[in-house]
Amino acid sequence: MNVGLVDVSIRDGNQSLWGATGLRTAHILQVAPVLERVGFRALDYTSSTAMGVAVRNHREDPWERIRRTRALMPTTKLQLIGTGFRFISWENSHPETMQLVYDRLAVNGIDRVVVLDPMHDMDAARETARRLKKAGIEEVVGALTFTISAVHDDAFYADLARQMRECPDIDRVYVKDPAGILSADRARTLFPAIKAQLGDTPLELHSHATIGLSMQTYAIAPSLGVEVVQVGCGALGNGSSLPEAQRTVANLREMGHTVDIDDRALDLACRFFDRHAAAEELPVGRPQDFDAAFLHHQIAGGVLTTTRRQLREIGMEDRFESLIEEVGRVRAELGHPIMVTPFPQMVVSQALFNVMGERYANVPDQVIRYAQGTFGRPTAPIQPDVLDRILDRPRARELAAEPPPPSPEELRRRFPGVSDEELLLRAHMPAEQVDAMVAAGPAPDHYNPSLAPVLSLLGELGSRPSVHDLAVTKPGFSLAVRRA
Repeated sequence: MNVGLVDVSIRDGNQSLWGATGLRTAHILQVAPVLERVGFRALDYTSSTAMGVAVRNHREDPWERIRRTRALMPTTKLQLIGTGFRFISWENSHPETMQLVYDRLAVNGIDRVVVLDPMHDMDAARETARRLKKAGIEEVVGALTFTISAVHDDAFYADLARQMRECPDIDRVYVKDPAGILSADRARTLFPAIKAQLGDTPLELHSHATIGLSMQTYAIAPSLGVEVVQVGCGALGNGSSLPEAQRTVANLREMGHTVDIDDRALDLACRFFDRHAAAEELPVGRPQDFDAAFLHHQIAGGVLTTTRRQLREIGMEDRFESLIEEVGRVRAELGHPIMVTPFPQMVVSQALFNVMGERYANVPDQVIRYAQGTFGRPTAPIQPDVLDRILDRPRARELAAEPPPPSPEELRRRFPGVSDEELLLRAHMPAEQVDAMVAAGPAPDHYNPSLAPVLSLLGELGSRPSVHDLAVTKPGFSLAVRRA
């Protein structure tokens, strides 16, 4: 069987291992021509969260990034993943605002979108898929988000697969395993049940390597009907990311499958991310040991990395194990939400408040909105005593009384004279962050990881008033700089 690949390095690998901040526009533009040559079926390229990070952390225009990448990658599909409810911020957006988002994504170069509704609300998924096709998105992928609970059995996913096959606006389906808990044994029953309902609709697999299960599952997935597997390149594979690309290709070929890619280009892409990780002192994904605790808390890789960092910043790193235990308890109390954005952030935030003081004495706004049904109906009911504690507070009544989100017409009156792309950023982000992005101008388009240590040294020396002259010499080269 010929198995296709989707590369997740730029979006999910960067999010899982580098907190979504490790890649800037120049990095992506430098490696894009190489990724184009590999022969990936698509790149997991961005999300509204990643677009927000570009503005907030790097002062870079995410729309410009998409356009410039598309110019360098004319044939490889560029994917966005989204819920269909919101753009960048945690608050839900007006449906017509989401239509504008999809329209501008298509115009700027996104041609593949994953419809990820963590509640598996098929009415909402069908409406999102319809809007995406209206915007001109070529390929719409429905997500079956895998989890382990009393209600998420094979029949549950098979029924969802049937509904996705029957939707005229959904082209493909993928099993998304954000916690990396899909074992080979479960795959042997799950995939045949799903394929029996999908018929000719292609099936893909996205499974994180968090506890070492996914590499084995990938090895048998093609024999069970999976046509495409998703991988990370070099330093951005393994660990809390997805299986590393070159090892996955070798394993699939050893199992008798064909993987039609340019191996030399893949090697160059992997080496680029390896050199970048070394130059920027970023963590490298490593093969992981099995950790049964993940079957309990199911925290996805990117959220786990961010949580560890936040605990370290507030001096509570020693409470990590207590927090993980509380995460499993909170998730059960909230009706077993699938641990994929935005629910891991909600559950972890609530668990953190709980371990810092009295349980549910403090409740984040997004947990209140979840309990109010803003994100849809939980798969299982919220425990009644917990629901009462969440909703019986003044803040819950304030949120319930909030006006509906503004329409595009209202946004244009609020932000006159700007492009639709800038309008969407200003509508969902603090003004000072967008102002800083605009003031920064176009992002650099060149990056050589080998030069990063030298540029860092030059920048440090240049910041010291006592340094007036600098000379760099090597055989055949001499550079002298004098402070004006």
